[in-house]
Amino acid sequence: MRKTADRIRHAISFELIGLALVTPLGALAFGMPMADIGVVGVAGATLATMWNYIYNLGFDHLMQRLTGGTQKSVATRVLHAVMFEVGLLLALLPMIAWYLGISVVQALMMDVSFALFYMVYAFVFNWAYDRVFPLPDWQPATQASQT
Repeated sequence: MRKTADRIRHAISFELIGLALVTPLGALAFGMPMADIGVVGVAGATLATMWNYIYNLGFDHLMQRLTGGTQKSVATRVLHAVMFEVGLLLALLPMIAWYLGISVVQALMMDVSFALFYMVYAFVFNWAYDRVFPLPDWQPATQASQT
């Protein structure tokens, strides 16, 4: 199981890299000022950071309880990303519509676009993060005894 400091590093690095990617891409894709997309992005990233910590802690505890470990298969990673984004989408929809002064339908389309981007991004980021910062118990017994 990851320690609190590791989870904080994970959440903050995920959101900072994601924000650096999504702000210019969102402004370009939706034809809106980068500042407006940036405000939505920062508010979304702040909420997502809190959700990321809570969600991943809960998901890992559930995995630990159900499977005895936290190592994720590709299918589990897909489920993990989809469930994370659905929860975040529901939380962000009203804020996006209100702040940008757009209809709920327009906000839904924007939010779904952001969610699709972040689902792919979350899958890639989390896979890379697990490779860069693996937990010791993920190593095969022969490798663990050599280190």
